[in-house]
Amino acid sequence: MTAVAIIGAGYAGLACAVELARHDVEVTVFERSRILGGRARIVRKDGWAVDNGQHLLIGAYTELTRLMRLTGVSPRQIRHLPLTLSIPGHICLRAAALPAPLHLLIGLLCAEGLSWRERFAIAAMLRYLKRRDFRLPAEMSVTELLTDARQPFRLRNLLWEPLCLAALNTHAHEASAQIFANILRDTLAAPSASASEFMLPRVNLTELFPVPAARYLATRNGNLLTSNPIATITPENGGFLLAGAPGHRLWQHVVIATAPHHAAALLASTGACAPLAAQLAALPAEPITTIYLAFGSDITLPAPMLGLSAGPAQWAFDRGQCGNPEGLIATVISAPRHSAKERKSLIPAVLAQLEQALGRRLPQPQWTHVITERRATIACRPGVERPGIVTPLPGLWLAGDYIKSEYPATLESAVRAGVLCAQKILTESHF
Repeated sequence: MTAVAIIGAGYAGLACAVELARHDVEVTVFERSRILGGRARIVRKDGWAVDNGQHLLIGAYTELTRLMRLTGVSPRQIRHLPLTLSIPGHICLRAAALPAPLHLLIGLLCAEGLSWRERFAIAAMLRYLKRRDFRLPAEMSVTELLTDARQPFRLRNLLWEPLCLAALNTHAHEASAQIFANILRDTLAAPSASASEFMLPRVNLTELFPVPAARYLATRNGNLLTSNPIATITPENGGFLLAGAPGHRLWQHVVIATAPHHAAALLASTGACAPLAAQLAALPAEPITTIYLAFGSDITLPAPMLGLSAGPAQWAFDRGQCGNPEGLIATVISAPRHSAKERKSLIPAVLAQLEQALGRRLPQPQWTHVITERRATIACRPGVERPGIVTPLPGLWLAGDYIKSEYPATLESAVRAGVLCAQKILTESHF
């Protein structure tokens, strides 16, 4: 029987494991941490349990949805919202509860804070992309796309650039126009209105998929070993030895499903993947900072997700409306890096943004926490060469959100890479 080792119990590694276990393949997952989820996991501090970052799912992300159904995740764990962009005092656009494309058309007609010129410009942007079949020059940035499509400055500032930053975690002047166009193709221009829905988890990111995936593996004789780091991978006799794995087992297939910088070290340890290891080590990374503020039950946002202007944070999520204690607000700062001194000033700056958005003074938070993932995603820039799942060594595979994809580095990209690895292993092993 083919034995597969998966290094990393994040979304990519567990997606691969679930897909293999579904076909009765013997799978063992090694995870260096005690907590499942990789870079999408629960963090505990001062009696609070919060996510290390906010991951907005959209209806177009079908593969993660499929695997959640497969592993028994209840539909009630996800809150579905129509496509909504609300920046208090500036713009409020909400898709209508109608079939596509009427959902977007009526949403545009009823939008608040948009001039008729801006409404027509949004429609013109989609027509621009459709005429080109959503295919753009590889070197084009999102800023260049917006200029070429003649988007008004205010619309760029309030709509397109915030959406780009939220989806790609890369500023518009650096971001890949092609990847951004792919997102718009599969959401705003999709044949189904549900593809553009926002899906907000009601549970933490570890409970959303990793824990159900672990249960699924347990029912199919899969193994999940936490607090078990793998130090090196050594090719031997047509298989691989893993330093750190119990026993002295030879694995026919190994999937490296860790963050790129850890994957680079593991690849280098094989002695046969130096160029690929260098490519992964050179991938540019972008940070994300999440600032949690707990106010108590008397503070709520007018919507579960709000855009913020004139400050460090771009988005605010009312976690109290999605399963967390009431009054817990998470604000997100994408892409920019902050020094230790600058991080100290983020909480009062974000508090001022929330006060401006709500039009009222807020009490001092009962609890705050700042989480910075310095390598949250790879930078989604034109010209960044993302690797495929294949390595120079047969039987050694890569999976992660950084793998070459039509999408940016998202949970969906991670899951798709894991599933693709599983499919390749199944094909090569002739199941």
